[in-house]
Amino acid sequence: MRTVTSPMYRTSSHATTVLQPQPSSAHCTHAIQSSMNSLIIWRKAPAPPLARHSCRAQWHTVSRRNFTRSSFLRREHDPRIKALGREISDDYAIIREKYETPKYPIVLAHGLFGFAELRLSSYFPAVEYWHGIRDALTAQGATVLTPTVPPSSSIADRAAALRSALEAHTPALEAVTIVAHSMGGLDARYMLSHLEPLPVRVAALVTVATPHRGSAFADYLLDEEVSPLHHYLPRLYHTLEKAGLGTAAFSQLTRRYMAEEFNPSTPDQPDVRYFSYGAAVEQPALLSPFRHPHAVMMQAEGPNDGLVSVESSNWGTYKGTLVGVSHLDLINWSNRVGWTVREWMGIKRNFNAIAFYLDIADMLAKEGY
Repeated sequence: MRTVTSPMYRTSSHATTVLQPQPSSAHCTHAIQSSMNSLIIWRKAPAPPLARHSCRAQWHTVSRRNFTRSSFLRREHDPRIKALGREISDDYAIIREKYETPKYPIVLAHGLFGFAELRLSSYFPAVEYWHGIRDALTAQGATVLTPTVPPSSSIADRAAALRSALEAHTPALEAVTIVAHSMGGLDARYMLSHLEPLPVRVAALVTVATPHRGSAFADYLLDEEVSPLHHYLPRLYHTLEKAGLGTAAFSQLTRRYMAEEFNPSTPDQPDVRYFSYGAAVEQPALLSPFRHPHAVMMQAEGPNDGLVSVESSNWGTYKGTLVGVSHLDLINWSNRVGWTVREWMGIKRNFNAIAFYLDIADMLAKEGY
């Protein structure tokens, strides 16, 4: 376990991106902030403990309008969140000055419809699934791999692709850890249980908003008697199949499939540490794509991030629930326009995905990984 100040980084040209740490310089925080300025909204350094203002929503007078009943106001947290474990409200609002660097490389495993890097046109910059997260981890001194698996195929097919990526890029490594978002956690669990021997030892798996017990919204989508969206599925399946993509992922994300088939046949491995995080939002914005899924899931499962419930996210050692964070916030795909408006109105942002993943790496380092 070591503390690194500010290494520079570079990327490889392989389909699976491997980032190697370079010699460090003197100021870690400055290096990370310089590289991340275009990706996230920065806030001033915190005041001393006794004078530090809360990172919770704060209101200031910005016009004559009465915002008292605005949906931006933070409401009391759902008591069910506390019952499921630790609440994390603003622990990751800012980036700390120092983080421990993990000993083993980190494999970032993406979720449904995920990718490592997507280039829509030569005129536009590439879009990253792990938006700035990979670069921040590398700047901190970690070695990072970002494999790509089939976006909507079965868990078994995605897990096989994940194993192949490890085989291609980790032949000389002692061990790795996996940090997985959403369905990526199911791929990793399947690989660990069913695809041994692995090409490299996996010391720990950290899942972030992974539907370990399925998703009520997947149930809803596949229920032709209930869901008005069900009749769109054949068209979606046809489009995916025409593009050479699978469609098995959707039925495998249901609660029935996870309870009756996946979980009973996919036991945890005794030599792997399992950690997990969940997330919950009170009420997505009126135009948010998560508004309808959130309502469906709130009724069926309780607190959720718009796609995965807190209860379903809990697996292994549960590290806590990120409050006020959506499923896409977790990979730094926040609505920047919305947050810019809110900050102008005096509402402080309570979650920074970069800080969250740096803290996961720090946690893994302190656990000996």
